[in-house]
Amino acid sequence: MLDSDYTQRFLFDDSDVRGEWVELERSYAEVLAKHDYPEPVAQLLGELLAAAGLLVGTLKFDGLMVLQARSSGAVPLLMVECSSEREVRGIARFDAAQVTAGATFTELMPDGVLAMTIEPANGQRYQGIVSLDGVTLAESLSSYFASSEQLPTRFWLAADGRRACGMLLQQLPADRIRDPEEREASWQHLRTLADTLSAEELLGLDAQTVLHRLYHEEQVRLFEPRPIVFRCSCSRERSASAVISLGQQDAELLIEEQGGEITIDCQFCNQRYSFDAADVAQLFAGAGTEGPSDTRH
Repeated sequence: MLDSDYTQRFLFDDSDVRGEWVELERSYAEVLAKHDYPEPVAQLLGELLAAAGLLVGTLKFDGLMVLQARSSGAVPLLMVECSSEREVRGIARFDAAQVTAGATFTELMPDGVLAMTIEPANGQRYQGIVSLDGVTLAESLSSYFASSEQLPTRFWLAADGRRACGMLLQQLPADRIRDPEEREASWQHLRTLADTLSAEELLGLDAQTVLHRLYHEEQVRLFEPRPIVFRCSCSRERSASAVISLGQQDAELLIEEQGGEITIDCQFCNQRYSFDAADVAQLFAGAGTEGPSDTRH
């Protein structure tokens, strides 16, 4: 039995195309549980979570990938982080007064811009930016790869507030098919079949069933699934570093202004870290982050 949260890679033996499948349930639920999102926002955030799961499988890196979408509309911010260890978290900012039932992607995020950032543990940070000009998030992500100098890539995404699933196809450098026309015809054939995939099929079927339905005439190799989990990277230590970055004088002044303690809230998981005067004195004395204050939700 497959776990409810996983990514799974597949390859076409006779074409220069690879794919990824993602299915999220538990991690999606944990992201949604941290905030009260309207249904259209929850669905959109689920699609971006699924996209992150798909993308991390195509990248060879040790570090963090960040997908950040901004707009002038009802959802000014969507943000998902996924590590190379497939640990994911996400958040959305929205104006409830502007979110209507059944709102579409273009209605929620007009004039949108997507930034994809790769932060390797070692090496140079990379960022690419593209306009969100597609009718759906999947179309916009596909356009990102079409407008950059990366491998042609197509996305199919769906989320319903309970499950977030998706599929990706990516054209590889010429190897099995050298003729340019044959190569393009093969890529178009596989994409056209994938375009028949419905949201109901994405959300209701597993990778093996979907691939058999779409590509029963192709030679497809499906690899072992890899688990993906929700995990927030916030910690008391990181919050303490933020306090130290204020400088001792400003930190002590902030404690006075805020009634005796500094509180830092994690936007992703709603965890709260509190530092009172004794904690701050310890921090600047170099005694570490363990103080008398308890971490509270």
